[in-house]
Amino acid sequence: MDTSYDITDPAAPELFADAFPRDGFPRYSWTERPADMPAAAWTTETTHRDGQQGGLPLSVEDGVRIYDLMCAFTGDSGAIRQAEFFVYRPADRRMLEAALERHGGGAPVEPTTWIRASRRDAELVGGLGVRETGMLASASDYHTFHKFRPGGRRQAAATYLDAVRAVLDAGLRPRLHLEDATRAPEEFVLPFAAAVMELCEPFGRDLRPKFRVCDTMGLGLPFDDVAPPRSVPRWIRRLRELGVAGEDLEFHPHNDTHLVVANCLRAIRAGCAVINGTLLGTGERTGNAPLEGVLLHAIGMGLVPEPGPDFRVLNELAGLYADLGRPVPPAYPLYGRDAHRTRAGIHADGLNKFWWMYAPFDVPRLVGRPLEVSLTRDSGLAGLVFLIRQHTGRELAKDDPELLRVHGALTEQFDAGRQTAVEWEEVEALLASPVAS
Repeated sequence: MDTSYDITDPAAPELFADAFPRDGFPRYSWTERPADMPAAAWTTETTHRDGQQGGLPLSVEDGVRIYDLMCAFTGDSGAIRQAEFFVYRPADRRMLEAALERHGGGAPVEPTTWIRASRRDAELVGGLGVRETGMLASASDYHTFHKFRPGGRRQAAATYLDAVRAVLDAGLRPRLHLEDATRAPEEFVLPFAAAVMELCEPFGRDLRPKFRVCDTMGLGLPFDDVAPPRSVPRWIRRLRELGVAGEDLEFHPHNDTHLVVANCLRAIRAGCAVINGTLLGTGERTGNAPLEGVLLHAIGMGLVPEPGPDFRVLNELAGLYADLGRPVPPAYPLYGRDAHRTRAGIHADGLNKFWWMYAPFDVPRLVGRPLEVSLTRDSGLAGLVFLIRQHTGRELAKDDPELLRVHGALTEQFDAGRQTAVEWEEVEALLASPVAS
């Protein structure tokens, strides 16, 4: 045997317990902590706004139930601090009123509103009982030259600033949503943000502005070494250099090009303390930032106090969405029907021998979902062993006659052309069936 290669064989396996603790989500073990990263990070929710824009059909009752679930999810963790609501329809205002009443009674998520950046809309929210409102301020020339007539940056800025004045006059804190920022020129965004800050200065700290950097089309990139406007960390740094505090910055991305969580984490590392998105990622087109995924990583980064929010609550939210005809996709991370299901025999065998081998963390305890096996022609005896132990507690050896009988019956079905997976109910029936004489 060739032993010339230099591989040590320790007395016990190295499982990197600091990075993968048994009692929590995976932790980041920094080689060097990012210098610009905030001391804490949290999220804000937009299901009642962007979720509805994405086609989520909400009655008042459903909207209030979603608010209650996000409050149950966040608890005392501070993981979700605000939720924004539409105000244009009576049903939306009733949702907002119910949320405001609950917040006044101690519910942890503060309701805010969303409006277009116009004086008329600003006057609409002045008497609703909120302390803060978001304001759509389209930032790219794709918008400023084509939404306005005759159009252009100066006209857009003048319109937005007039609306900011109206919001301030109503005693509300303005939150400027820089729509399409990842296609916007710095020559518009930075002078406009400076003008907003100057306008708010006389109103004191409580009404200082917030800015939401919106990756509206999912075109942002998590890299420093790409030219503006696509670099997400560059946008965060440039606004920080302008004097915007990390807690007054939000990042709001969409998932059109599969980079939504990566861009969120890069925004945080660059100094943005707040991520805006939705629980379970619902939203327009491909969806918003899935806050549960962002928070899982923020906990691992040490930015959300442990134990953090109660991730088990979101199983109920997933059930509500299914009832509304908008179920999460089967392969959706953490909460999809198949998120913790394997069909591969080698994976099932690993689960039998040491279940941490094919589990990213303690999924049953932290997320409230079981590790599951569905049987296919590729699952072998190991998948059957796992299912029987999971549902009955019985430990069967691979040469057990009863196990071989059931496996043989299933193999016959697959050899005859069966394409669908076998679930526990069929296995249970086969175990209970009499043995042929």
